[in-house]
Amino acid sequence: MTKYVKTPANPAGRERQRQAFDHLMAAFEASAGRPPRERWLYLEAAHVIGQSRLALHWRAHRRMLAFARELRDEHEVQGQWRQLGYAVFGHVVRRIPQGNTGRALVPAFRTMVPSAAVRACITDAMAAVAP
Repeated sequence: MTKYVKTPANPAGRERQRQAFDHLMAAFEASAGRPPRERWLYLEAAHVIGQSRLALHWRAHRRMLAFARELRDEHEVQGQWRQLGYAVFGHVVRRIPQGNTGRALVPAFRTMVPSAAVRACITDAMAAVAP
């Protein structure tokens, strides 16, 4: 059975989700100069946190696209263009797979368990914005 992401119902949960997403995006920007594989973890974690809300989901893929361009990774660039389209479609049909990390090498509608490193980034971000 495929599990799909649900947006937090209460306003406080939605705000914490946005804050954790913003924390991960800021951590990504602050990690300039680190190896790309380390930097991707922040974007993947932000994608997992934000994928239940179209605006956050879109921002995650836009930054993934920009980073792929910076790296001159044509496979990832092409994949992120596709992922941007799939993100909109997934929200329209309300089918956003839980845990999907959003990279080009991952099928857009595959539910997954993020890696331990991505989960650690998420845990750190949620702790950083805890009430």
